[in-house]
Amino acid sequence: MTGSLRYLVSEAGKTLAQADVANARRESALLLSYVLNEDIGYLHREPDRVLSKDERQRFETLITRRAAREPLSHLTGHREFWSLDFLVNANVLDPRADSETLIDIVLAAQKRGFNPSRILDLGTGSGCLLLTLLSEIPTATGVGVDVSDVALKIARENANRLGLKTRVDFQRGNWEIDLGEKFDLVISNPPYIPSGDIKDLQPEVRDFEPRLALDGGADGLDCYRDIISNIRNVLRPGGLLVFEVGIDQAKDVGQLMHDSGFTSVQFHKDIAAIERCISAFLRD
Repeated sequence: MTGSLRYLVSEAGKTLAQADVANARRESALLLSYVLNEDIGYLHREPDRVLSKDERQRFETLITRRAAREPLSHLTGHREFWSLDFLVNANVLDPRADSETLIDIVLAAQKRGFNPSRILDLGTGSGCLLLTLLSEIPTATGVGVDVSDVALKIARENANRLGLKTRVDFQRGNWEIDLGEKFDLVISNPPYIPSGDIKDLQPEVRDFEPRLALDGGADGLDCYRDIISNIRNVLRPGGLLVFEVGIDQAKDVGQLMHDSGFTSVQFHKDIAAIERCISAFLRD
């Protein structure tokens, strides 16, 4: 693949479009700017520049991998969330805009007088949820728990890069962990895809994201049951629990929370008007 930057973006975009990659031309441009270590505007400022042999080979390799539906974030190693830059790879769930709903919920509760000083993130993955909240609530500290050592390594790297390492601790554990303290706020985006539905997911998710972060059991609710059954070991009375949930799961998870002593159960829609999160306070 030879030619100017303008030509390469166009041709590579066609290749990605043929592979059913959404926003193919833009992703082509993002990968080319990544190879050049420049912002995407550089492609418009220098449209007639020609790549070196090494740059061209790197770009072609990335386009081939993206056409195989490997996620863009895995190719660049980065994903933006809440305007923060997070390191990601195949060992963690890719942060998604839908999950920013959870951040909105906590910040809205804070405006109403709920001021968490200690936050627990169960299934922290890249650490994006916990670290974003710590960046927004400078008086808070937190703990992120994950069963995956490689995910915890990424989370720690993100904490270091964001200047938050002194305010957060990451520990290996499962949903039943007992940390010897009770938190003001517990957040979680647990695996919630029903096992039988994983085969129907987009290739970027099905083939490249960790199944451990996707598979929620037969009905997708196994992790919610486990977390809620153990919640009194980690959440103080009057504390707030916020979950992200899958499509059509909000009612069932809300009922689990209500039956386990939570009050003020609320459902929250994401930017696509889908009930994406549930929040509730643990009864005193």
